[in-house]
Order: sequence, then C-alpha cells, then structure tokens
Amino acid sequence: MKYLKICAALLLVASFFTANAQEKKKFKIHTVAFYNLENLFDTINDPLKFDEASPIMEMSANRQEVYEKKVKNMARVISEIGADVTGNAPAIIGVSEIENRDVLEDVVNDPQLLDKDYGIIHYHSPDARGIDVALLYQKKLFRPISTSSHELKLYDDISRKRVYTRDQLLVSGELDGELVHVVVNHWPSRSGGEARSRPKRVAAAKLSKRIVDSLQSIDPYAKIFIMGDLNDDPTNESVKKVLKAENNKDKVKLKGIYNPYEDFFKKDGLGTTAYRDAWSLFDQILVTKPLIEKDYDSFRMYKAGIFNKNYLTNKYGRYKGYPLRSFADGGFTDGFSDHFPVYVYVIKEVKE
Repeated sequence: MKYLKICAALLLVASFFTANAQEKKKFKIHTVAFYNLENLFDTINDPLKFDEASPIMEMSANRQEVYEKKVKNMARVISEIGADVTGNAPAIIGVSEIENRDVLEDVVNDPQLLDKDYGIIHYHSPDARGIDVALLYQKKLFRPISTSSHELKLYDDISRKRVYTRDQLLVSGELDGELVHVVVNHWPSRSGGEARSRPKRVAAAKLSKRIVDSLQSIDPYAKIFIMGDLNDDPTNESVKKVLKAENNKDKVKLKGIYNPYEDFFKKDGLGTTAYRDAWSLFDQILVTKPLIEKDYDSFRMYKAGIFNKNYLTNKYGRYKGYPLRSFADGGFTDGFSDHFPVYVYVIKEVKE
C-alpha cells in the first residue's frame, strides 16, 4: 500500500510538470530533507563523551568494518532521497544522531555522494548520549549566510539537576539565490513514558517557536523550514498547541506554520518509526506560510513525502514492515536506520 502511494505521489508530481510544460513553463525543483541516522558513531573512544555506550563501541569485533558499511548505507539513502523526481540528492538535508563532524565527513566523501560536494554545518551539543544534529548542503545550490546553535535547558522534576539534550541548529542562507532558514531539531525522547517526558518536548517546541518568532520579527515573510525527529506525532501538544501547526493550508495565517505530515498520520496511517506494532510519525518538516503560497514566482513547497523505499524495511519476522535499523541484539544488521527519512519538494517557475 505504501509503495502504491509513493508511486501515485510521483505520478502527481510528474503530471504537474507535464501539464505546465505544455504551457511552455519551466521550473526549478529541489529536495529539502531530514534523516535520523541512528547512532552514527565512529570507532574512537572520546573521553569527553559517553560514546562507549553506543552500539558500535559495544561490539567486540569488526568495528571498523561495521562502521564503513554503516557509512555507505547512510550515503546510499541520502543520495536517493528525491532523486526519482529531481535527478539529484537533496539540496539541503538535516541529520540527527551523529557523534561528530568526522562521521559526516566520511558520509559526504563516500563515492555515492562525493560529486554532490556537500558542505557540513555542525556544533557540538551537551547531549548525555553524545549525539548532535547537523545540516548538509550542496555548495552549488545553497550558500550559508549565518549559523547558530540554540541550547535547550531542561531540569529533572525531582532532583532539579540539569538534563542534557541536543541543541537546536539554525542555518540561514540562499537556496539558489533565495533566502531561506532551516531549524534542525532532535527533541527529547519518550524515555520514562510519553506523559512523564512530555514537558521536555513542550520545552523544545517553545525553543523552536522562539527561534521562528525571532526570524519573523525581522521578516514576517521569512521562508522557514522546521525539521527534525520531534519524538512527537503531528497531533501532539508540542506541535499542535505550541507551534500551532495547521494541516489545512487555507487556515495558515501570516507568521503561521503548516504541517503536511499531519494528514499522513491521521488520514493515511503512515509513520516514520514503529514500536510495539504501532507507527509514529516523529520525523517531520514544517514550513511557514510564504512557502505555501499558490503562485510559483519564488520557491514554494510543492509536495511532502516519506522516503520508505522497500529496501529500507524489514522483510521477515516479528518486525516485518518496520524500518530496517542498523543495530539490534548487540550486533549490526547491515540495515540503515530505525527511522525513515522525510522530504519536501520546493519548486519555482523559471521566467524566460
């Protein structure tokens, strides 16, 4: 069923461009994406991080071989996101669950991605697990203007001790000459239960909202992508009440936020990660109103999707249909990630 929906989506995109081609219109199209790379750690023990608890460091043998295969798997997926339609890998892709800049350099220098000439924007976070977020961008398509890391300060309800988690990354720059802003997130997990951990994600959403508000106070028409592994579904409080994300384009007001993934979750039952026989759609890309206007004089979001190709799913056993994760039962599965990537297409009419 998912395969059929992907095919239908691609046909819809193709029909759009075919119809407009008959009117002699030309369009630029790029993919903007997000991918949780699931514990992309290197094989070096960093004394400043708790990386010895990572799946790869817990392995007793073949660490380097496993690491190299993991890197290749990540490069393969990134190289294919959106390529069916654009003929190219993502112009911009946010990533999470990476240990450091070095692992990303290995990914972007893999032969599958080398010709894309990806740049890397990364800051170290104080996260207890030693994982960060980052942004990759094709240098020929995107020019960073400013970057900043935004700390999320959390405290345990009982002990009042600091809870260390991922910072949020803001990157502003020109996509094919047009100013856009990208906020990359990896909100706190549901460890301890959804209800008990909910305030942490609400706090993360409030930080994201402050970042968006600060951009919109300068320019109400700012084109902003809010992306990440939110560890919440599109219908949860953090997204619906804090970010005030709408699933109906017509209801999005100036300075409002549109979430194309809410309908995927509520109407289609789709998800990006699975647990105990239930799907969650934690990975999302939300956009501000200027990206959903009805003309194509500048870049607009045309369509959103979940990159859930067949090779990214388990084929057998109890977890059949789940994302084919990299690590399980203390070993390497030769898989990819426990999350599917998400993406949006942005298009702009090219004037003659």
